[in-house]
Amino acid sequence: MDNEQIKQMLLQIEESKLEFTVTMTGKESTRVNGLYKPETREILLHNKNFKSDMQLIYTAIHEYTHHLINEAQLAETGGQLPVKGSKVHTAAFWAKFHELLAKAEELGIYKINLDDYPELKELTENIRTNYVEANGKLMQEFGKLLVKAHSLCEEANIRYEDYLDRILCLPRSTARDITKVAAVPVNPALGFDNMKKVAAIKKPDERASAEQQILAGKTPDTVRELMKKKVAGDPREKLEKEKNRLEKTIEALQQRLQFVEESLEHL
Repeated sequence: MDNEQIKQMLLQIEESKLEFTVTMTGKESTRVNGLYKPETREILLHNKNFKSDMQLIYTAIHEYTHHLINEAQLAETGGQLPVKGSKVHTAAFWAKFHELLAKAEELGIYKINLDDYPELKELTENIRTNYVEANGKLMQEFGKLLVKAHSLCEEANIRYEDYLDRILCLPRSTARDITKVAAVPVNPALGFDNMKKVAAIKKPDERASAEQQILAGKTPDTVRELMKKKVAGDPREKLEKEKNRLEKTIEALQQRLQFVEESLEHL
């Protein structure tokens, strides 16, 4: 492929009204595979880094995602570029990137075909079943034990927080996450990190929908962004999310205040 063919391929995946260029540098880089320059709207691809067209296409789509997000931001801000140094690989970026990869697969432009590599396919199934899912089940059982420990601490007049801090040496936030995945029905095949995200969804139907989408191959960032768009117009949902954020902040500040007060007493 040449530069123009790559550009047309990207436009086939999703149109852009903002002009851009694609340049294969003919170089190898140990730092990055590609780069997008929002000021000049250039996509640079260090093509000596790649051993196959699929690797090059993956990086081209990655950089094109930056361009599309840049285009949307320019439209929102009336042509003002993002502040230099601002985070570019946000959850919204990864959601858009994975959306474009899925489109590219549908168009036959990009593929990740494990059937061509039987050993990798077998290893993948092993990881999913014996590690990702097994760990999810273990965390669910762990959460149930923590719930029981909490109850027994109350019976013994022992502060559960102190029990977590100094007996189990388990961070409170970790204990809270583990307890959550045991409190609601979540498929352990998601893996613990995804189980935490799904368990945090309050509505059972939305929780089930998110679970199904992840199991179907959508990334957690994609699912999260879809849910954000869904509740964007619901003021109650928005306020509830803000309330949850504020409660977590207050809890963290109270813990810090308690630590500072205890430290002052010992000075």
